[in-house]
Amino acid sequence: MEIPHTLKIILDWLAVIIIPFILFLFLILAQLKGVKVYEKFVEGAKEGFQVGLRIIPYLVAMLVAIAMFRASGAMDILTWLLRPVTELIGMPPEVLPMALMRPLSGSGSIGVMTDLMKTYGPDSLIGFIASTMYGSSETTFYVIAVYFGAINVQRTRYALPAGLTADAIGLIMATFICRAFF
Repeated sequence: MEIPHTLKIILDWLAVIIIPFILFLFLILAQLKGVKVYEKFVEGAKEGFQVGLRIIPYLVAMLVAIAMFRASGAMDILTWLLRPVTELIGMPPEVLPMALMRPLSGSGSIGVMTDLMKTYGPDSLIGFIASTMYGSSETTFYVIAVYFGAINVQRTRYALPAGLTADAIGLIMATFICRAFF
């Protein structure tokens, strides 16, 4: 189903103005409430810098682990082992490295997705599935390492299983939806 021309013009116009409108609205509301916006912004930036310093060790550890995982060939072995499962759900095996990398690293998964786009094209089934997977999953291990590390949470309890379950559902549904519409 194609969007009517007038509706497309309206949606394009809204897409351009919606974010500046929201920012302007926040500034007006802050002014009405007497909030000193610039001072609060600077205060938040200082806190953000301190958080950044606290999470650097966790971030470095995660990035080194991911690089070792890929360089050791473990990604290739895992892809080969999981190939029967991916074929069962209709996921092209070429997309599996993206599915495996996504919970680990956003930049790593962008790298894998970029390689897939260069090889197969953005308008291919593989390109659609990879980009839909990127948008429907999270960097679960990164989030746990960095955010929980930033506030010194030692026991993540159900965060990891819940995050990985959500990622798995997102990856599977990305495959099904792209296959249905491609």
